[in-house]
This record gives sequence, structure tokens and C-alpha cells, in this order.
Amino acid sequence: MKKQIIAVALSAVMAGSIVGMNVSAEETYNVGICQLVQHDALDAATQGFKDTLTEEFGDAVVFDEQNAQGDSNTCSTIVNSFVSNGVDLILANATPALLAAQAATDTIPILGTSVTDYGAALGIEDFDGTVGTNISGTSDEVPYDQQAALLQEMFPDAKNVGLVYCSAEPNSQVQVDAMKEELEALGYTCEFYAFSDSNDLSSVVTTAADASEVIYIPTDNTAASNAELIANICVPAGVPIIAGEEGICKGCGVATLSISYYDLGVATGKMAIKILKGEANVSEMPVELAPFTKKYNAQLCEELNITVPDDYVAIEDAAEAETE
Repeated sequence: MKKQIIAVALSAVMAGSIVGMNVSAEETYNVGICQLVQHDALDAATQGFKDTLTEEFGDAVVFDEQNAQGDSNTCSTIVNSFVSNGVDLILANATPALLAAQAATDTIPILGTSVTDYGAALGIEDFDGTVGTNISGTSDEVPYDQQAALLQEMFPDAKNVGLVYCSAEPNSQVQVDAMKEELEALGYTCEFYAFSDSNDLSSVVTTAADASEVIYIPTDNTAASNAELIANICVPAGVPIIAGEEGICKGCGVATLSISYYDLGVATGKMAIKILKGEANVSEMPVELAPFTKKYNAQLCEELNITVPDDYVAIEDAAEAETE
């Protein structure tokens, strides 16, 4: 009888050990997400990233998702907490989040998204597409010559273009510098109109609208967060806006050479899967780009009496096609 009791006890212990081994063998991935601010483009990138990882890992991936509400200092606080908690990977959504993550750790893999120019943002001269450290990611950059060609196609008779952007966002400065060069090569006169934050945005946009036939706004997070305010100034003034991304175009622009930020997030998520599964080294992964499409804002084009070329896709129609 004692032997039977001992045997049962040993069996129970062994069974418990096996269960414990199975639990410990289940890998859990902790991923920190720092998003600069809430607006359509960044929200879509974050969602695409999360959906891709969840599809791959299910409940084994745990997200610590935080929004900095447009404050670069808050980005630093957020990513420092990720480092303290020992996350397995950090998603930095937008340039200030990427810079904060870079300053916080040189060991935890960092993937950026919604970042236009990694070389300019990270201070890398002669950037060849691979950062070479613990940082990689996806870029929302669209060729500037083709953006300029789109503006010319829409407004061939215009003479001057106002370049409106936030001076606190390095990527915005890179974009307007490049666009100025491309547009001037096409014969346009360009002027910079820089605002420091949302407090002086209204006055700067008003000045730009008074002096410009067309306005160009790059993939600028502060502008994206204040697109309605910009529209309320430029639409009554009859000044059309060419936008650097679809979210801004939907809020205040007439046309854009657009990427899907959700797809950008998906691409970033696929990179994260390879890193977390040990299939790739982040330092060897080149920054990836997204395909783009000519899109237009049907409502604002109608209000401003703008004729759109046949090969442009209405933003609303594109959104419906993605859900089908």
C-alpha cells in the first residue's frame, strides 16, 4: 500500500514537472509601443503592427502601448520605462519617438515607423539604407520628384508655392528642403512658412495662404493633428493644399502621393517577427519603403472647383476598397 502511495505521489510530481516545463517553454514577447501623437496615419501604423504580431504570436505577445500626446519629453519618459521593464522590442512611431528610443538603449531592438528620413533623423551621413545598430524600421518617404510632378500636374499654371511645416520636426525640414529644390527646378517660386508648434500654426498658415497660390505640407505630425484648423483657413481663402500623406490630405488637402500607413505597420510587424524569433539581426536589416498611389480629396476638390486627372483615386473609394 505504501509503495502504491509513493508511486502515485511520484507520478503527480512528475506530471507537475512536465506541466511546469510546458509553461516555461511557452515564449512570451513583451513589446513596448511609443507613439508620438494620435492621428489617422500613426494610429493606422500602430494597428497594422499590432495586428501582424498578434496574428503570428496570439496571446504570447504583450503590448505596452503608450501615446506621448505630441510631447518629445514624454517620449523619453515612455521609452525609459520600457527599458526599465526589459521589453524585448520597442516600436517607435514617428521621429521624436525614434530619437527618444535611440537615446534610451543601444541593446534592445528598436523598429521605427512613420519616419521619413532615418539618415537625417539619426545624424547619419551618406546613409545607405541600413542603420547598422540596434535600429531599423520602415519609412513613409515618397520620392520628392514625383511629389513635385503631382503638384505640377494638378496646378500647372501656378507660380508660387508655400511650404508649410513644423520647425521642431527634423523630417519635415528635410522634406520641404527637398521639395523646394524639385519645385524650383520646375519653375515654381517657393517660400518656407515654419511654425514652432500648434500655438503659432494658425498665424503662420494664414500668412502662407495670403501669399501662396498652392501650399505643400509634408508628412508633419503637428500639421496632421491640426488638419481641420488648417482647412478652416485655406479652404475659405481658396488655396489648395498638396499633402505629403493621406491623413493630412483627408483633413485639409486636395491631393497626395499616398502610402498606406496600415500596410507600413504590417511591414514593420513582419520585421519584428523575424527579430523576436531570432531569424534576423536588427543591425543588418535595411529600412523598408512602402508603395504609393495618387489620391485626392473629392469633397475639397469639388469645393475648390478643381478638376482631377483620371488616374487619381478618391480617398474614400480607396478606404472602401481596403475593407472589401
